[in-house]
Amino acid sequence: QVQLVESGGGLVQAGGTLALSCAASGSIGSLASMGWYRQAPGKQREWAASVTRGGRTHYADSVKGRFSIARDGAKNTVYLQMNSLKPEDTAVYYCAASWGLTMTTVDQARYWGQGTQVTVSS
Repeated sequence: QVQLVESGGGLVQAGGTLALSCAASGSIGSLASMGWYRQAPGKQREWAASVTRGGRTHYADSVKGRFSIARDGAKNTVYLQMNSLKPEDTAVYYCAASWGLTMTTVDQARYWGQGTQVTVSS
C-alpha cells in the first residue's frame, strides 16, 4: 500500500503564490507518476499536473505557465508551486500517484492523498 500525505495550501489573494508538497511512503517501489488533481465546490475532480519518474512534466491548459511541478526521487516527494493564482484556482488539491507513465485522468490515478484546501480571494 502507498500513503500520500500533503502539506501546504491555505488562503491567498489573487495574484499570489502558494506551494504544496506531498510525501509518499509505504510500498512505493518505483511509482511511475505522481501529480496533483483538484476539485472545486460543485465540480468534478480534475487533473492539474503530473510528473513521471524520469522528470517529464505535464500540465492542464488551465494551469500551464502558472504552476510548476517537481519531484524529488530521493525523498519520494512531489511539489507544486502555484504562481499568479486566480479565484478559479480555489479547490481542494489532491496528491495522486500511479504505476503508469500516464496520469492525466481521475481513473488513471491509483493512490490518493487526503486533500488540502487552497482558497484564492479576489
